[in-house]
Amino acid sequence: MSEMTRPNMVRVSLWSFAAVLLLAPAVAMRFTTEVNWSVPDFAFAAIMLAMVGAAVELFVRRANGRAYIAGAAIMIFGTFFLVWVNLAVGIIGSERNGANLLYAGVVAIVVGGATMSRARPPGLVRTCVAAAALQAFIGLVAVAAGWGTDGPIWPRDVIGVTGILVATWLGAAALFARAARDQARR
Repeated sequence: MSEMTRPNMVRVSLWSFAAVLLLAPAVAMRFTTEVNWSVPDFAFAAIMLAMVGAAVELFVRRANGRAYIAGAAIMIFGTFFLVWVNLAVGIIGSERNGANLLYAGVVAIVVGGATMSRARPPGLVRTCVAAAALQAFIGLVAVAAGWGTDGPIWPRDVIGVTGILVATWLGAAALFARAARDQARR
């Protein structure tokens, strides 16, 4: 049997971790009634985890250094967090509030920008800055217009999640800018 290379070990670890995450609710359901996932819940979680895994694989292959990998990890986490929280509980009010659909624009910017820039650092900087700007704009409009006042901690929920995600996008942008500088020096 051949020895597993380091990149393959990372890949196996990544996909194994995704499988464990997917199995965790199934195990929890055996011990408590508080966790009650249906087949569609598991299917959705599997799709989300597969998309994250595929994105990680893509960015790791394009990686030109640690700053790029860190920026990609933060950007992928931000996208996953935005979609998961928005669908699970909503950011503006509950998950049933139609204003939450505006966040699909942020996801479209991230996916579209990464695709159009071919995952190159300069394009990813612009992508993440644009995502941060739209994220902040949606949060500002939501608070100013009084959207989501049915939420129990409104407007702190909108302001808090908006702040976290704007910082996430800008952090990723800073790391991609560093990766672009490092690439230019080579």
